[in-house]
Amino acid sequence: MTQAFASEEMSSEEAAAAASACSREFRANPHPVYAALRSTAPVCPLSPPHGVDTYLITRYDDARAALADPRLSKDMYGAIDAYHRIFGDSSIALDDNMLFSDPPKHTRLRRIVGTTFTPKRVESLRQQVQKITDGLLDRCPASEPVNLLPEFCFPLPLHVICELLGVPENERKQAQEWSATVAQTGFGPEARKALELAEGNLRDYLVDLITRKRREPDGALLSALVTAQDQDGALTDGELVSTAWVLLFAGHKSTAYQIGNAVYHLLCRPEQKRLAMRDPEAMAAAVEEIFRFETSVENSTFRYAKEDIKIRDTLIPKGALVQISLTSANRDPAVFPDPDAMDVERPNVQATHLAFGLGPHYCIGAPLARLEMQIALTTLFQRYPRMALGVAPEEARWLTVPFPAFRGLAELPVVLDPS
Repeated sequence: MTQAFASEEMSSEEAAAAASACSREFRANPHPVYAALRSTAPVCPLSPPHGVDTYLITRYDDARAALADPRLSKDMYGAIDAYHRIFGDSSIALDDNMLFSDPPKHTRLRRIVGTTFTPKRVESLRQQVQKITDGLLDRCPASEPVNLLPEFCFPLPLHVICELLGVPENERKQAQEWSATVAQTGFGPEARKALELAEGNLRDYLVDLITRKRREPDGALLSALVTAQDQDGALTDGELVSTAWVLLFAGHKSTAYQIGNAVYHLLCRPEQKRLAMRDPEAMAAAVEEIFRFETSVENSTFRYAKEDIKIRDTLIPKGALVQISLTSANRDPAVFPDPDAMDVERPNVQATHLAFGLGPHYCIGAPLARLEMQIALTTLFQRYPRMALGVAPEEARWLTVPFPAFRGLAELPVVLDPS
């Protein structure tokens, strides 16, 4: 960590420069920068690597308000020039979904998906999640160092979301590889080519899979979405492909990195792990604190201002892009006492943290993420109570791709049973 990051006297200019540059030091530990921004520049203009100026919101109260503010649009077609500069052309066909839309379209899409992706359907997966968890751990070497990310953290939510959607088992590895490219690709000509290729492959695959579901329905979520309708009709072909994409991608990447974050921080804090493992209720509470403490979704997806908006003393001009730092909001000392300490007994955290967003765009997959986290952590630590990190905590490597989609570890070396 650089001296500037270690200092509590970081100026707003230094903090903004650090956040804009997305340096390796910032990616490894963004929290001191966010603390400085909350204090000195809570609505901060940035010039990040993608070359499109944005405004970053870092305080909790402002974040809550912005997440539910209809003046901040999620329909990126309204900021199409900025969208092209950031994502290129290939992403547009995959972004025709509820995540990137406003009412009334968002209302219709959310309602259709909500009638199929229900808490009851999620709860029906409990035994399957446990079976997948046990099977993955059965295959992990216990006495040798193992990188838990590719061996456990990623395949667990991938298999679960594929099970939910109805993706055949022999096709899941390829879907994971394409999704990994999208999640970890940065900016620049070569990165853009890799992104376009992966997104094109995923789009073609989902078109083919949906065609097969129309021909042979199987009762899984994707089949249900093919036939689901509300008073305004069914999903269009484009909306169906895009919805399948966002459920597949967001439905496993964010949880995979979140499981990794949770394992890392609990191994670094044995007393917190002990408290979490007392009973299922304690683990459920611990999972919520982990969502607050190190959420895998660092920033909200882009919004743009449909009109001039003043937040605190900063005018966000019409058309400007806005990001909301969920990571920073979740460590705001005005809301969370001693926010940089992980406290699995912290009261009322589930109702307060913003890891799943807020308002109309609150994450529809939150119940599934909670279920997977609770089963994964409970099973892992019950089976391997002496599990240890394979490196010193300060040597852990975090994702350093500029402006990555997720906040998570690049690798998680552990020894499951050091004895």
